[in-house]
Amino acid sequence: MTLIEHRSSPAVELAARHRRSLQAASARLEVICGCMFSGKSEELIRRLVRADIGRQRVVAVKPAIDRRYSAGAIASHAGRQWPCAAVADTAEIAHLVTEHDAQVLGIEEAQFFDAGLVDVVRRLVDGGVRVICAGLDLDALGRPFGPMPALACEAEQVTKLTAVCMVCSADASRSQLLVDGEPVPWQDGPLINVGGAEAYEARCRTCFTVPDRPA
Repeated sequence: MTLIEHRSSPAVELAARHRRSLQAASARLEVICGCMFSGKSEELIRRLVRADIGRQRVVAVKPAIDRRYSAGAIASHAGRQWPCAAVADTAEIAHLVTEHDAQVLGIEEAQFFDAGLVDVVRRLVDGGVRVICAGLDLDALGRPFGPMPALACEAEQVTKLTAVCMVCSADASRSQLLVDGEPVPWQDGPLINVGGAEAYEARCRTCFTVPDRPA
């Protein structure tokens, strides 16, 4: 499987024209959000697989900062993967879509991109591309994370997933960052810590705690 996998077909030109008209109709923004371990990457991969089965040209990207599991793939905690390009900034995303004439764009860990992602995504959707963004809606201190709130406001479809609270087994919507087994205290400014089960727990609202958080 490559970055783009488009299966050629002996379909007649009429069918090709029909697919092109469907692409214009399917252009939209979809946002998949939730806490750590809620299945965001699994859901993103599922949608990309369906687009690929539908013989659409698919491109996937993630921020270069995310090197967990594989530098060249979207990877779920359960081990499922989909090939992608690791990009340093949002400008590269539009270039890749143009270069490969993509019909569907998957963006993993969208919260790590800068605010410019919103404008890039808007232009791509207006240009006929279906864009699927997956990412954390809240950071480890419970604050809205990066461009995710703005993307959710722009989206035609928002899917919010939950995990299982590691304390009480309720539905979890927060990502608890732990250092030496203790929750990280409040800090001003961005909190960026790329990690997995070695650093984070999924927690519900009640069990989630941020020491020294301002009242």
